[in-house]
Amino acid sequence: MKRLRTYNSANAWLSAEMVGNYSWIHQFSAPEIAELELAAIKVLDNEIINLSCEDFELPTLDPILQSIRGDVVDGHGFALLRGLPVQQWSLELTARVYWAIGSRIGLPISQNRVGNLLGHVTDMGGEADHPNQRGHQSSDALAFHTDIGAEIVGLLCLSDARSGGESALSSAVAVWNTLVTEWPEYAKALTDTFFVDRRNEIVPGQDPWYELSIYYPTEQNLISSFNPSFIRSAQRFADAPRLSKLQNDAFDKVNELANDQRYKLEMDFRPGDIQLVNNLVVLHSRAEYEDWPEMERKRHLLRLWFAVPGGWPMPEQLMARHGKDLNSGRPGGVNLEQGATLNTPLTAPALRT
Repeated sequence: MKRLRTYNSANAWLSAEMVGNYSWIHQFSAPEIAELELAAIKVLDNEIINLSCEDFELPTLDPILQSIRGDVVDGHGFALLRGLPVQQWSLELTARVYWAIGSRIGLPISQNRVGNLLGHVTDMGGEADHPNQRGHQSSDALAFHTDIGAEIVGLLCLSDARSGGESALSSAVAVWNTLVTEWPEYAKALTDTFFVDRRNEIVPGQDPWYELSIYYPTEQNLISSFNPSFIRSAQRFADAPRLSKLQNDAFDKVNELANDQRYKLEMDFRPGDIQLVNNLVVLHSRAEYEDWPEMERKRHLLRLWFAVPGGWPMPEQLMARHGKDLNSGRPGGVNLEQGATLNTPLTAPALRT
């Protein structure tokens, strides 16, 4: 078996290195919040989808957000931006503030087949394992994974749950390094090609699955795409190769290591916080949660998926998963069904049964 390499990079962190190290947290100051609020107020009459970086004047925050972007892309792979007064703002204003910040991070891409660029992570009564639904539409626990179409994932917390819903991160690179050192047979198995379920988000000419590896050990960077629940649900297709015991055991070992306290970084995620995660190198998870009975208090996050112009060279399978985004030349988001157009809704789309 060809010897696989480890990676000595900033994104190969262990949790002890991050706990008590607050370099990855930015607390918005009052002047910064005022700058964001003014920039968003100026474009309240404009449709969000038509707004770009040039529409928001952020002279104070621009260098700060540029530094944060650099750390998410080429540093340890995540950041927490804290303290937006979302409970004092209208949703229309909050969404534009979020879009302004996002415009400094990357280019938004589609998160589903109806073309949502602005996604809603809230319990719609869905089930994480349902073949037509996705985990963000449920209150289920979500095991460590990467999202299915982004280079960077952004989450803005509008309101939190009555209990549960805690967020955690784990370095896919640190997990890989341990696999290579202690379980090389698992590391090798995770470079195999797997069938991944599209969960019925299919456009004409597409198969109901696509092919991906979980780890891509490239010369420059280690890239990960870890979503074993979508791989396992693809076993419902007759033409999907059957998973071996070694492959299933390798999935479980990644999850076991990611949950180990040496690797797992638990994040205090509050209303007004934005979590930015490099989806190529950092795994994220969510605990099961119980919601408030009042609709207006339900746990609700706004999500953005970003392509990163000028980002890392990408494996061909990741470029082919949803095709190339024409605006950025980077991997695109979920393909749109016939008749759908890109949009930025302020409410969650209906649940598909």
